[in-house]
Amino acid sequence: MTTTANSLLVRDDRTKRRNAAELRFRAYGLGAIGIAALALVLLLSSVLSSGVGAFSQTFITLETSLPEAKLNKSGLRDPAVMAKVSTFGYAPLLRDALLTRIAELGITTSLSDKNVDAMISKEAAASLRDHVLANPDLIGGKVTMDVLADGRIDGYFKGRVTMESAARDGNTSPEALRVAQRLADAGVIETRFNWRFLTAPDASDQRPEAAGLGVAILGSLYMMLVVLVLALPIGVAASIYLEEFAPRNRLSDLIEVNISNLAAVPSIVFGILGLAIFINFSGLRQSSPLVGGLVLTLMTLPTIIISTRAALKSVPPSIRDAALAVGASKMQSVFHHVLPLAAPGILTGTIIGLAQALGETAPLLLIGMVAFVREYPAAYSHEAGLFGEAATALPVQVFNWTQRADPGFAERASGAIIVLLVFLAVMNTVAILLRRHFERRW
Repeated sequence: MTTTANSLLVRDDRTKRRNAAELRFRAYGLGAIGIAALALVLLLSSVLSSGVGAFSQTFITLETSLPEAKLNKSGLRDPAVMAKVSTFGYAPLLRDALLTRIAELGITTSLSDKNVDAMISKEAAASLRDHVLANPDLIGGKVTMDVLADGRIDGYFKGRVTMESAARDGNTSPEALRVAQRLADAGVIETRFNWRFLTAPDASDQRPEAAGLGVAILGSLYMMLVVLVLALPIGVAASIYLEEFAPRNRLSDLIEVNISNLAAVPSIVFGILGLAIFINFSGLRQSSPLVGGLVLTLMTLPTIIISTRAALKSVPPSIRDAALAVGASKMQSVFHHVLPLAAPGILTGTIIGLAQALGETAPLLLIGMVAFVREYPAAYSHEAGLFGEAATALPVQVFNWTQRADPGFAERASGAIIVLLVFLAVMNTVAILLRRHFERRW
């Protein structure tokens, strides 16, 4: 009796089952990637659809009379004396200018003076006042300015406010929207890109159309500078010692375990630590960028140490042995050979740590960086010290805007998220480019 051996060219049942399992595994992987990509697309679509309107703003072009009898009663044209006229004295001038423009265009309306006044942002009177105080010679003549429209009028041209919603809104009316549409058709009202969203400070609850990210961006920049100056040298130095010079004993093992544990600690714990040490114990000023930077430094250090040690470990031992073999000391082999080869990984880990710190909110809330900052803080304050004035940050500004009732702030919050995502994308792109540029092969 003879037996026929199985041919390698013919798939048996076992081979078929193995191939089918491999195909299923590949399908699972592709499905997981597809679900993740779909979730990312839905997230970005939601943020973009609700936040892209924050980068445009509706303006009204008005030629406003500046009567000397109201704005410069003393006749001296001294800005210090003229400053006694508050924004309440400038608001009727803007309202009269808008009524005059409506009459010139032949637009018939039943709007009262109060309703017409509500079509103009409350920020417009402050802007006109600042312009007049900076140019006192304008008193007695007329000035043409593009002033902000009210948030409801702005929302109408962006599709956020409709005639139906205006009928139920006590801050506007369908008639006001009809007048605004007629003015837009005549070129008096125009919606265009708004640079002030990126440069202006925050605004009060009644002025969502005037709120900007300028102070938040500056505060985040200050804190990132503090984190970079402190976390990078401390983290790299600690990593070099632990990886290259520290003896292998229980103490070094305990330090490594604690560093890994710190990387997994919730960020709000670092906020409690910063509140206890930097504010309550050290007496640093609450909500200052310096305190925020110190808290974020503590949070970023474990990430930088872990990534730097991984980069040092990736350098082959033969590099160290070769340097020692030609007479280099241990320190020379590390700083002249190992560290330059590990630089791409160190830079990548540092930038990723900074990107993580840029998006943190919880620790900053605990140290009081939720203050309403209406003006740009000075870089130095003699009373409080370096970075002593109150500031805010991008993620905290998003949190603040989501807590306000006006729908215009929800649009602003989504716009701020877009700016934050752009910053994070740029930082991660820089990390990839630096890795590719400095990467060396051995």
